[in-house]
Amino acid sequence: MALLFGTIISLAFVPWLLVKAWLLPLPNTIQEQVTEAVDLGLDGIIVYVETKGKPPEFHTAGWHDRKNKIPANPHALYKIASISKLYSAAAIAKLVNNNQLSLDKTLADYFPELATRIENADKITLKMMVQHRSGIPNYTDTPNYWTYPTESYQSTLDLILDKPASFKPNSDYEYSNTNYLLIAKLIEKTTGKERFQYIKDEILTPLNLVNTYGSLNDVNIETVMGGYHVGVEDDIKSSNYGSMIATAEDVGIFLRALNDGSLFKDGGQEIYSSIYKYEHGGWIPGYQSHAKYYKETDTVVVQFNNTTDSELYYWNLSEIIFNRIAKILNDNEHK
Repeated sequence: MALLFGTIISLAFVPWLLVKAWLLPLPNTIQEQVTEAVDLGLDGIIVYVETKGKPPEFHTAGWHDRKNKIPANPHALYKIASISKLYSAAAIAKLVNNNQLSLDKTLADYFPELATRIENADKITLKMMVQHRSGIPNYTDTPNYWTYPTESYQSTLDLILDKPASFKPNSDYEYSNTNYLLIAKLIEKTTGKERFQYIKDEILTPLNLVNTYGSLNDVNIETVMGGYHVGVEDDIKSSNYGSMIATAEDVGIFLRALNDGSLFKDGGQEIYSSIYKYEHGGWIPGYQSHAKYYKETDTVVVQFNNTTDSELYYWNLSEIIFNRIAKILNDNEHK
C-alpha cells in the first residue's frame, strides 16, 4: 500500500504536458508544429529555417505583444542571451589567429589584478575559459540574481571574487557566464574597443548584418518581441540583462557563416573548431532560444520563444519543439 501511495504521489508531479508534447504525432509541416507549440503553452514563437539553395522560411505563432494582441512578427528583434557566446568565441578565434591573444596564457597573465581574487588564476588558460573548463563560479547562480541583476562589469565580477573554485582547472566542465564576462573585458583590453564594437567591425559588418545590436538601449523597444515569465503578469521586455539583440534571420546568417567557414576568410576556422561549439541555446527571463546547423540537410534553424519559468519547464518544452522541427526537416528531406 505504501509503495502504491508513493507511486501515485510521484505520478502527480510528472510534467504531463511535456510528455504530451513529446508523444504527439509529428506534424507534416513546421508551421503546424509552431502552432502546436503555442497550443502547448508558449506565448509566442518565431522559427527561421534556411536550407542551402532555397529561400529562407519564416514561421510564427502566438504573440509579439500579448496584452495588445499583436501577432508574433518573424522579423522582430529578440534578446538572444547566451547565443552571443558564439560571437564572442569567434572574436577570440580571430584575435588568436592575428597573434593578439594566446589560448595558453592564463587569467593571471591577462588580469594580474585578479591573481589573488580568483582561485587558480595562474593555471586557468584562455582556452579553458572559452570552453567553460575554468572552474570559475557562475555569477548568475547568485541567489536572486535575475530579480536584482547587476549593472556593470565590476559589480557583476564582485559577485564571485574570493569565492572557492568549483573544480580544479580543466578537470571538469561547468557552464559559467563569468568566463564570458571576463572574455568580453579581455577583448576590450586587447583591441581598445568594447566587445560588441569589435564583433560589429569584424563579424557583423562583413556579413552585412544590420539587425544585430549590442544592447536593449540601442533599439526601439516596440520592435523587441515581448517577454513573459510565469508568475509575472506584465511584459518584461524592458528589463535589461545586458543581452545582445537580433532578428532570427541575422542569427541564422551568422550561424551559417560560422559553420561553413566563410566567417574566417582570413583564417581562424581551425582555431575556432579547437575551442568552441557551433550551436547554442540562450535563456534569460522572458526569452529562450536555440540555434543549430544540421549538416545532413545543410540547414540552419533558429527558434525564438518568449515564455520562461524558474523551474525550466518551458525550457524543456522549447527543446522538445526544436527537436521535433529538426525531425520534420529530416523526414521531409527523405520523402
